[in-house]
Amino acid sequence: MVRGLRRHAGRARGFTLIETALATVIIGVGVVAIVEAHQAFMKSNQWSTHAATATFLGGELREYTLNLSKHDPVTGLRIVGGAVEGWGPEPGETLVEDFDDLDDFDGLSFAFNGTPGFADDDDLPGPLDAFGLVIPEIFADGSVMLDPDGNPVPMQGWTQTVRVVKVHPTDPTRELAADYVEAPLGASAGIAIDEFPLKVEVIVTYEGPFVTAPVEITRVVWIVP
Repeated sequence: MVRGLRRHAGRARGFTLIETALATVIIGVGVVAIVEAHQAFMKSNQWSTHAATATFLGGELREYTLNLSKHDPVTGLRIVGGAVEGWGPEPGETLVEDFDDLDDFDGLSFAFNGTPGFADDDDLPGPLDAFGLVIPEIFADGSVMLDPDGNPVPMQGWTQTVRVVKVHPTDPTRELAADYVEAPLGASAGIAIDEFPLKVEVIVTYEGPFVTAPVEITRVVWIVP
């Protein structure tokens, strides 16, 4: 009986190999699940932050162009010698403050082009706020990032690309060429080349430091009657 009690006490002092392995598997599965959940949360949180930033940037450019006329207030939009004139920036309009109508913005991109990989050399300085000013890069503590000369560094990785296109008055989904007109027909007086509504799109993309191509985050679209 004494020997039996000793054997029983000896067995109660430790774990078997199967018990140890099973406990290791359970703990491992739990740790992996926690890590994956944390990664999923971080990705979701990052996307939410990017979506909010992109919506802000699209809205800022919309506010900046809100009071502009559809076409140049002096030359307008016209056909000369069979070719359309007046669409896009007029001669001498090269800076943001020079653009005085909506069609001037067609095809333009605004981004920080001071660092290779963040934007093309053809991009204009940006991204822009509702006053046409370049938005600076902000640190987490709220301070502005400065370059070696003490000047604010533009917001990095973000690009605002503008697309302006004519659409039909009765069907805004129907995009038209810049030289499209509707001649008078019967009781209809027709539609002149500069009387069509415009659809404006601001495509906001983000190009992080470890990616090879920009990713579209959001697209802000509105119709100008």
